Amino acid sequence: MAVNKVYPDAQTALAGLLRDDMTIMSGGFGLCGIPAVLIDALRESGAKGLTIISNNAGIDDVGLGVLLKTRQVRKMISSYVGENATFAQQYLAGELEIEFNPQGTLAERIRAGGAGIPGFYTATGAGTQIAEGKETKQFDGRTYVLERGLRADLAVIHAWKADSEGNLIYRKTARNFNPIMATAADHVVAEVEDLVDYGQIDPDHIITPGIFVNRVVPLETVGKRIEQRTVRKRY
Repeated sequence: MAVNKVYPDAQTALAGLLRDDMTIMSGGFGLCGIPAVLIDALRESGAKGLTIISNNAGIDDVGLGVLLKTRQVRKMISSYVGENATFAQQYLAGELEIEFNPQGTLAERIRAGGAGIPGFYTATGAGTQIAEGKETKQFDGRTYVLERGLRADLAVIHAWKADSEGNLIYRKTARNFNPIMATAADHVVAEVEDLVDYGQIDPDHIITPGIFVNRVVPLETVGKRIEQRTVRKRY
């Protein structure tokens, strides 16, 4: 029996998957490749006490910043949160917990979780606050820190193209954290810019196989905000 993975909107796609105090991975880097429509649906659901695993926390009114504004986030597991004033205010007031990670370590923790690897050693962070409270070990005269793999109850991701079976292609730098998060959660919901029929994607071009994806939401419109607009004079 065929499984219908295509849902008409983000709210319907998330129905039955959300609850308070769950852990959610959210793809993207800055505002590039973020599942903005799914994040808005998370806000509208009212689910609270969330632990969010994401490279960053968006900005005040875009991306994960909207969940911080409604105080639905209890903890962030992130690498960089410097563009979000709401995050800073809540953290300094003791209202938000943060688990900082070196960026490469965060990516590897997610990849390891998706590969079924419970932990790994890395030299990154050895001898710093990052290593406090963690097991360390010597390899070839160098100190390494034990980091745990990460998994989530749900991953919300953004892809450029998908077919009806959930096979995904990402576009350029919007690929970032999305593919590894798609492997590291119990349920995966992908918002996609272009939905095509099964068989219309060259198998060699597929980045995330549909076996990892539970639900797909085709987007009617795609808004792409620029976090830091940088230009130079043309000569």
